[in-house]
Amino acid sequence: MTITTRLYTFFHGHPVGVDRFGNKYYREKNPPKNRREKRWVMYNGLPEPTKVAPEWHGWLHYTFDKPPTERNMANPKWLKTPIPNLTGTKGAYVPPGHLLRGGQRDPATADYEAWKP
Repeated sequence: MTITTRLYTFFHGHPVGVDRFGNKYYREKNPPKNRREKRWVMYNGLPEPTKVAPEWHGWLHYTFDKPPTERNMANPKWLKTPIPNLTGTKGAYVPPGHLLRGGQRDPATADYEAWKP
């Protein structure tokens, strides 16, 4: 984060909470009456939007009026821990047939028929 973001947060930000990744969430101290309050996040470490927890994402994007710290929100059983975006890293997905995997792909199966004009 830049020094200007830190200064703006110091003078205009009211701390709302911290998520499981250590990101800190803020809202505007005194929003004008003609618009909604500003909300933002100060990332813990590198700014990586995929590290914003889903419950906080809804609050940041004005889906919920109250932050997760002010409402009771049970996690469903199917909710998984978010993973970061791996694009551009060694952990990125490379499908079969990609040049990084040798460029060889399986031949077309019998159920495929090429279009002929």
